[in-house]
Amino acid sequence: MQKCVDFLAMANTRFYLDERRTKNGNPCILKIGLAHKGGSAYISLDAKLFPHQWDDIKEKVVDHPSEQVLNVYIAGVKQRVDYIILNLTNEGKLHSMSVTEVKNYILDQLNPERLQKKQEEERVSKSFAFRFVRFAESKKKSTRSVYMQTYHRMVAYIGEDKLKQLAFEDITKEWLTSFEQFLALTAPSKNARNIHLRNIRSVFNEAIDDEITTFYPFRRFKIRPVATRKRSLKVEDLRILFNYPVEPYAVKHLDMFKLMFFLIGINGIDLYNLRKIEDGRITYYRAKTNRLYSIKVEPEALEIINKYRSKSKDFLLDIHESYKRHEDYLKKMNTALKRIGPVKRKGRGGKKFIEPLFPELSSYWARHTWASIASSLDISRDVIAHALGHGNNTVTDIYIDFDERKVDEANRRVIDWVLYGKR
Repeated sequence: MQKCVDFLAMANTRFYLDERRTKNGNPCILKIGLAHKGGSAYISLDAKLFPHQWDDIKEKVVDHPSEQVLNVYIAGVKQRVDYIILNLTNEGKLHSMSVTEVKNYILDQLNPERLQKKQEEERVSKSFAFRFVRFAESKKKSTRSVYMQTYHRMVAYIGEDKLKQLAFEDITKEWLTSFEQFLALTAPSKNARNIHLRNIRSVFNEAIDDEITTFYPFRRFKIRPVATRKRSLKVEDLRILFNYPVEPYAVKHLDMFKLMFFLIGINGIDLYNLRKIEDGRITYYRAKTNRLYSIKVEPEALEIINKYRSKSKDFLLDIHESYKRHEDYLKKMNTALKRIGPVKRKGRGGKKFIEPLFPELSSYWARHTWASIASSLDISRDVIAHALGHGNNTVTDIYIDFDERKVDEANRRVIDWVLYGKR
C-alpha cells in the first residue's frame, strides 16, 4: 500500500513501493519518494518487488532471492540522493527549487550520461543553426524559402557539420565579412547578398529577445544597401500603358495591373487572396508583414473587380479559378506585361514581332509607380508610408480614422491625376 510522505519545509526522502499501475500478478516498481515545499516527486529504482517482498516499516527487501544485493543497492542509492540534497542545502540552492527541479537535478547527478545528453540538447537548442532553422520554419512558405536559401549558402560556406556547431558568439564581424566575400563569388549584386545578411540579423534579434544571447555583431558590421534603378513608370508612360490597345489575351493582365495600382500597389499574393468588400473597403492581412491593412475601393477599382468577380464565395476575384497558386498567375501576368507594345507581322507566315513599350515591366511596378506619383503630388512621406503599409503595426497605426482618411484622400488624388489630369 502507498505510504504517505511527510511534507516538511526541507526535502525528505523515503522508499515507496508503487502499486498503483501494476496489474495483478506482476511485481511493483520500488521508488524513492521526495517531499519538498508541499510537493512530492518520485525516482524509479532498478528494483521490482511483490508487495510481500517489501517491509515498509523497516524499508527493507525481504523474502527475495537477491534480498541482500537489493538492500545494498537501494541503500547506496538513497545515501547518494540524501548526499545530493544535503549539498544543495549547504549551497543555498534548495530553497529556491521546486520538488520537480530537485528530482531532475538528482537524476542528472545519478546519471552522468543523462546530464551530458541534457547539456548537449540545451547547447543545440541555443545554437545558431538550430535557432535559424526554427526561425525560418515559423514563417510562411514563401518567406521560409528565402531564409532556407540563406541557410544553404551558409552550409556551402563552411559545411553543415561546422555550421551546427556554431554558437551565436562565433558569428563575429570577421565571420560575416568572410561570408559576404564568399557570397560575392556567385552573387555580384550587393543587394542580393544583403538579403542573406539581413536574414542572419533577424535571427540574432529574435535570439536576443529570447535571452539566448547578448552578443550582436551587427553593431560593428553594417548592412549598407546599394541604390537600384527605380521600378516605376512616369505618369505619362502610365497613361500610355493604361490606354494601350493590347491584344485580347493581355486585356485581363493589364486590367489586373490597373487594379493593383488603384489599390495602392497591392501585392500579387494579397490581390489573389482577397475575400470580399465590406463598407466600401477591402481589409486583409498583408502576406509579407502580417499587418492589418484597409483600402477604400474607388469606383475605378470596383469597375474592374465587378468585371472579374469570382463565382466562389471564398474569393473576390476569379483568378484562382484558372490558377491554383498566385505564383503561377503572376508569372503569366508579368510575361504578358513585358510583351505589351506594337505588334508587327513579317514574312509569308506572318510571324509576330513585338516591340515592348516597357520590356522590364512587372506587377510590382504598380506599387513603386503609385509611390512615385504620390510623391510627385507632394503627398507627405508619412502618408505614403501608411498607404504602403510601412507602419509599426500598432493599434494607433491600424485603427486611427485620421490616418485612414488621409490615405484615402491620397489615393483619390493619385487616381485623379493619372486618369483625368486633375491635380
